[in-house]
Amino acid sequence: MHNFFDIVGFDLDGTLFDTAADIAAAANHVLALEGRTPLPAAALKPMIGLGGPHLLEQALKATGGCDEGAVARLFPEWLRYYGGNLVHETRPFPGLIAAMDALDARGVKIAIVTNKREAFAVSLVEQLRLTHRFATIIGGDTMGPGNAKPSPLPIEEMIRRCGGGRAAFVGDSIFDTLAAKRAGIPSIAVSFGFLQGPVEELEADAVIDHYDALIPALERLGSA
Repeated sequence: MHNFFDIVGFDLDGTLFDTAADIAAAANHVLALEGRTPLPAAALKPMIGLGGPHLLEQALKATGGCDEGAVARLFPEWLRYYGGNLVHETRPFPGLIAAMDALDARGVKIAIVTNKREAFAVSLVEQLRLTHRFATIIGGDTMGPGNAKPSPLPIEEMIRRCGGGRAAFVGDSIFDTLAAKRAGIPSIAVSFGFLQGPVEELEADAVIDHYDALIPALERLGSA
């Protein structure tokens, strides 16, 4: 039996791409409409990673309070602004493209499973001119309501769309490692992602600090 993977799936925000600046800009756009003082990106970054509504709630609380109903009222405007400004400052993390080249050279299929809306994920990847690199892109709404990560369903769908085989998943949140575990595949956590706490708390099967370490980590997991 070969000891590498047929499929490697990736989360998007904070894993493949550093999207923090564009997500933060959308939050500051909404704060400005509310007459609030914009927050520096460094203050907003720890609020990112648990979805847009959570980010907005935290940003409002940090700038004068969050009334009941405020998030529901303001979230559509956050979505509108962010959807139109996805890649002003969004970039692949260092070493990602070389790591993807190495996976391609081994015949590995690469996929995205994100809790971002599918339309946003597809558009973001298109605007970065990387669509051809991914076998499939599965968003938080692809599998229907309530079936985003940490549900295993999106990862199981990724494996099905990629034709089956041995798979591993790379992410930066407990949603990623739980979804992988529930789907019965190993996970790798990136320590440079949008972490909500110490990376060890994610209980991934491996941790990498840079994409240079991805292939060696996959080799170790593959032969374990």
